[in-house]
Amino acid sequence: MEDLGQVRETLEAQTEQADSDIELMRLCCVQLFNTGDLDDVLPIWRAKESSWDAHCSIDVQLLCGAGLEETKAYLATEKSEDASEALDYLLSCEATGDFLNFSVENRSRLYARYYLC
Repeated sequence: MEDLGQVRETLEAQTEQADSDIELMRLCCVQLFNTGDLDDVLPIWRAKESSWDAHCSIDVQLLCGAGLEETKAYLATEKSEDASEALDYLLSCEATGDFLNFSVENRSRLYARYYLC
């Protein structure tokens, strides 16, 4: 889909900028979350880790548009430092209860309500 290419390009460009627009980055991540494509997990992770503000603004749950278990399995098979760090962070967040009652559908509805206001 052409629009998703634009979303991915925008997220990558914002991730690389020192003065990135955090709200725009978050919106891009939400849009990619809603596609459920595992190929978007690491770009979302890199966006989240691009700055302190981004880390705090981009929810860890946004990594899991394909589902929590699917995302963990994907990250476990990827052989990169980013994937290892993302998996470790995801597991620590899961252990502290950040994914209690998590579902892609409920999270998607939450973001839809947030952006409709």
